[in-house]
Amino acid sequence: MARYTGPRTKIARKFKEPIYGPDKYLDRKNYPPGQHGQSRKRSKLSEYGIQLQEKQKAKYTYGILERQFKKIFQKAASKKGITGQNLIKLIESRLDNVVFRLGIAPTRAAARQLVTHRHILVNGNITNIPSMLLVPGDVVTVRERSQALEVVTNSLNGRSNPYSWLEWDANMMSGKFMNYPEREEVPENINEQAIVDLYSK
Repeated sequence: MARYTGPRTKIARKFKEPIYGPDKYLDRKNYPPGQHGQSRKRSKLSEYGIQLQEKQKAKYTYGILERQFKKIFQKAASKKGITGQNLIKLIESRLDNVVFRLGIAPTRAAARQLVTHRHILVNGNITNIPSMLLVPGDVVTVRERSQALEVVTNSLNGRSNPYSWLEWDANMMSGKFMNYPEREEVPENINEQAIVDLYSK
């Protein structure tokens, strides 16, 4: 299955949450799309349906395909600690997500494109793998010849408060992945335990 590139509002309405950021259309129509979107019957989900929906929400939010998501889950399950929290930590450590969190790109999709087009360095080396998992201490830098790109400068100009697990150096246009975030620090509204329960079946 290819990565979803269709209408974002349609997906946000499906989950009744602005998973791609503020959405004025979702504010007006906060119910699933389609002629039966507002019906009560449609809103009733089984336990399995809820678990599947949480996994789909996570995949759409972070832009991860099924095979990639399953590999990350297996890695999270093999690590010490709570599997659900490990899953969120690993997803947050993906290079495309870190580029987005640092404010280098306005969206995760834009961050993936910057990485695949070789505009990003990791520890001084060019990489074009958005799914690369970073470890604490890794440094992400905008390539020197790419620092004047409009998408980068516009995104950095609108940059809000940095996340506690990331350190940003505006002069060098680089950020450091300090540590894996704690679950309560990650703002995404995802029920990771439901995803663990789904994979445990």
